[in-house]
Amino acid sequence: MRLYALCDQDLLDKKGLSVKDFVDIAKKQNVEIIQYRNKNADIAFIKQQLIKIRKIYDGFLIVNDAYELIEFCDGVHVGQEDLLNIDKDIFTAVRILRSVIKQDKILGISTHNKEEILQANDMDLNYVGLGAYRSTTTKDNVLNILGDKLDEIASLSKHLVAAIGGVMPHDTFKHVTYHVIGSGLLK
Repeated sequence: MRLYALCDQDLLDKKGLSVKDFVDIAKKQNVEIIQYRNKNADIAFIKQQLIKIRKIYDGFLIVNDAYELIEFCDGVHVGQEDLLNIDKDIFTAVRILRSVIKQDKILGISTHNKEEILQANDMDLNYVGLGAYRSTTTKDNVLNILGDKLDEIASLSKHLVAAIGGVMPHDTFKHVTYHVIGSGLLK
């Protein structure tokens, strides 16, 4: 099992943890990728947090949404709704993102069902996040719980798949490369 840790600032604040605390926990669990997500801060604060993480973590660092900060990390992850903020056509949005972050950086998007996986197959991506596997504490209003269907849908992807949403380290999948662990890493 390969771990991809979601470092959500709201969760850190709620638990009274710093990004250093989170990175220390992630290192102990042999996490390969850390995604920093902060939906509420300004770009300057997100930049500061990325710099802090980069100083103490030498694995892959992904930023959620803030593609303008690509120089401070290894890649960008964007959700479906956030793609639509870039362009009303998600294929165009991914092309725009790829032109900004270039080929040497990682690009991943969230997917939630078979249709979105099949669409993603026609996009220039490095991976897809697929879920939610089960309900999660790091995201409100999760409407689409895939459960055991997640692995079957993952088998349709031509990209690496990261299982997202309530995933725990002990979960097993046949067609998933990464387990994305958020609050489960802190337990």
